[in-house]
Amino acid sequence: MTAPLRLGLMGCADVATRRVLPAVAATEGIELTAVASRDPARALRVVEAFGGTVAEDYAALLERPDVDAVYLPLPSGLHAPWVRRALDAGKHVLAEKPLTTDLAETVDLVDRATRAGLVLRENFMFVHHAQHRRVLELLADGAIGRLRSFSSTFAIPPRPPGDIRYQPALGGGALFDVAAYPLRAAQMVLGPGLDVVGATLRHDHALGVDVGGGVLVRDADDVIGHLAFGLEHRYTSRYELLGSTGRLTLDHAFTPPSTHRPVLRLDRQDHVEEFALPADDQCANAVAAFARAVREGPVADPTTVLQARLVDSSRRAAGHVPNQQPDGTPHG
Repeated sequence: MTAPLRLGLMGCADVATRRVLPAVAATEGIELTAVASRDPARALRVVEAFGGTVAEDYAALLERPDVDAVYLPLPSGLHAPWVRRALDAGKHVLAEKPLTTDLAETVDLVDRATRAGLVLRENFMFVHHAQHRRVLELLADGAIGRLRSFSSTFAIPPRPPGDIRYQPALGGGALFDVAAYPLRAAQMVLGPGLDVVGATLRHDHALGVDVGGGVLVRDADDVIGHLAFGLEHRYTSRYELLGSTGRLTLDHAFTPPSTHRPVLRLDRQDHVEEFALPADDQCANAVAAFARAVREGPVADPTTVLQARLVDSSRRAAGHVPNQQPDGTPHG
């Protein structure tokens, strides 16, 4: 029997304790062995709930021989220095999106992982949900004719004061956070040959970050993608494919709970059909996919650099000045 992948947690963020660690506990072939946090009491609570032992700090966790890979849910602005240190320590890395807040940093880290023979994954869990496979199957089967446009929105209500999304030095802002979902969905549906042809961001000067916006993308066949996102909206998580003869619509596209049964709507002239799809656990699927990638051997994921290029192009198209890069001080 193959030994399980031994995972270290760097930072006890809510997404880790609420979604990823329960998936790790339920997935064969991977186990939590160490937890590091700037708050030792918080790390101890995580260990008591999910197993493993407490590491003194992030650096000590990376030195441990019983850690093969790390999961890194730190604030976005702190990803680059700690991903780099993890790779240099010979650890595989699963990092929350965005991998970094700088295109050159992302390219460097992907190259570094490839040279070292290590798996580096940006944790877009939604792409591992079976509902999207069904969408792409219907598209390929000609259910809506020829695809003409794609539209997607991911938006959430305002967060409490002090939330990391409102902190420029930690990679805050809507573009680096919620915009990632429709941009990644556009890659999934339209393919890798995307260009950003326009973008706008609404900047909140009191907070110092962008809180909403939109991006217009175009693929090689001139199919247009209309992408919207924000941090001050009614919760919305959806996308729509408009074709020459029909339309496919999917709600709860990005963050459905594991018990959610998706409903995919197909509209054609004088005909509406709804597909009730089975529930699926995208978080468990993402964890299993990471463990499988480590077992089967590292293959660079081209979507990571493409995603960073789309974000960078969107920022430039909107005339947005990048957030200040932090010095890598531990946070989490």
